[in-house]
Amino acid sequence: MDKSHLTKCSLLILVLVIFLSGCASIYTTPNFDAVKNQHKILAVLPFDVTIEVRRLPKGVTLEMLKEMEKDEAYVIQSEIYRFFLRQVSRNAYTINFQDIDQTNSLLLRAGITFDNIRNYTKEELARVLNVDSLLSGTVHRARPMSEGAAIVTAVLFDWGGVTNKVDVGVAIHNGEDGNLLWKYNHAYSGGIGSSSENLTRALMRHVSKKFPYNRGYR
Repeated sequence: MDKSHLTKCSLLILVLVIFLSGCASIYTTPNFDAVKNQHKILAVLPFDVTIEVRRLPKGVTLEMLKEMEKDEAYVIQSEIYRFFLRQVSRNAYTINFQDIDQTNSLLLRAGITFDNIRNYTKEELARVLNVDSLLSGTVHRARPMSEGAAIVTAVLFDWGGVTNKVDVGVAIHNGEDGNLLWKYNHAYSGGIGSSSENLTRALMRHVSKKFPYNRGYR
């Protein structure tokens, strides 16, 4: 493959960005204000990531695709936690956040992994983590766009320029009983430049405005 083709693909990756499509939907339980006053610490879980492809490109295996899903799950978890930490430093929230290294270590110590975490209830996870509430989420991608994978698929498999559709859901559950307290859903679309980090930043720009632990939240 000549250098000019690689350069064009690299430029394409740099200029393609995420853009919003559709409207967000938000659910808040009627008694959230009463419940949140009892919450001191929240844990951010690895996201449940699904990458849907019509067919696997040559050289890409199902195992590689699953590994991309796992990588993205932890990248999104990390980016969300970092976003919250910046807001905590500004005294923006009424709750604190468990360090994700502690979260992931406690889960692993209890035998809970990315592959089996779906088998546990939110109440069980909160008990393992000793937190008052949990933030979890789902990401459903129409095309693989993990770090590195975006370049590989664009340059090697000719997927450059294909529009991606990403459905994202973020939820907060009460740790004591596992009940759903708050949920945010949105659909995004974007090009191969829509990395995990960029997706998370776009998501958090919108979630942060409606995040129910904001001081003065209505």
